[in-house]
Amino acid sequence: METLAPIVLFCYNRLDTLKHTVESLQQNYWAEESELFIFSDGAKKIEDRPVIDKVRAYLKTISGFRKITIIEAERNRGLANSIISGVNDIINKYDKVIVLEDDLVTSRNFLIYMNKGLEYYKDNTKIFSITGFSIPIRGLNENTIYFTQRANSCGWGTWKDRWNNIDWEVKDYPALMHNRAARRAFNKMGSDMTGLLIKQKLGKIDSWAIRWCYHQFKYDLYSVHPVVSKIKNIGYAAGATHTKEKFNRFETELDTSDVTDIDFNIPVRLEKKVIRQFVRPFSIPYRAVYKVLNIVFGSGLLEEIIVCFSEIGR
Repeated sequence: METLAPIVLFCYNRLDTLKHTVESLQQNYWAEESELFIFSDGAKKIEDRPVIDKVRAYLKTISGFRKITIIEAERNRGLANSIISGVNDIINKYDKVIVLEDDLVTSRNFLIYMNKGLEYYKDNTKIFSITGFSIPIRGLNENTIYFTQRANSCGWGTWKDRWNNIDWEVKDYPALMHNRAARRAFNKMGSDMTGLLIKQKLGKIDSWAIRWCYHQFKYDLYSVHPVVSKIKNIGYAAGATHTKEKFNRFETELDTSDVTDIDFNIPVRLEKKVIRQFVRPFSIPYRAVYKVLNIVFGSGLLEEIIVCFSEIGR
């Protein structure tokens, strides 16, 4: 095995989830041989400073890795700018990275899967990224992988020669907006793709990931996913900066097998039966159902309706 990829962890103000992320990562095979870089974003508002201070105090207590480097931003950079600049700094020095955010629990074999994938596909420029997350996929060997054309931002890795080619300004955005066929093709990996890019360009969301995905679409590149997820997102709750949903349409089971021999030796191609399962959570019906669930059950609206009816019946 060549040199292990550095782990780059981005955090802000979620001390509770951050602890789970770090603790699960510490339990990984190869954690003690890995170098960890932690980027701590600065406070957005004055009232956020005490919790940022608590996060940074905790970061100084972390152990269990070959070397730990903490980078503290003086000002708030936001998620997208933090990740783009942070990955740039590390990937240009080490040629490859494994990236996590502060609300992701990893399986014990996550680092093995990621490092072996980065090594296996390093010379195959058709492969854009190695992704640790997967929704439940049926009909495949659990110890292998599948391919999509939609990268996932929940625990991933890539290489310098692919990352540095991304046009973060999306200079051809006007051309995309005037090309209905291209927008339709972009949405084949999820009905939300074009909409997310539009929101990003309008400043309604702060997303590096949709620009990352657009580059992948534009150059017809593939992402590698495990059949059984090595990542579980625990950030869908109150207090989350970018995900505040009680009901998560991407709910998945974390790999508990501790298998260390992952089979990457399969043809690089899209399988229709797999893609149909993969895009389902991104479909309009799924998105609509979960939006209603979160509005009705997540907001307490259902409880209010029940109270109203009970009062009417008195």
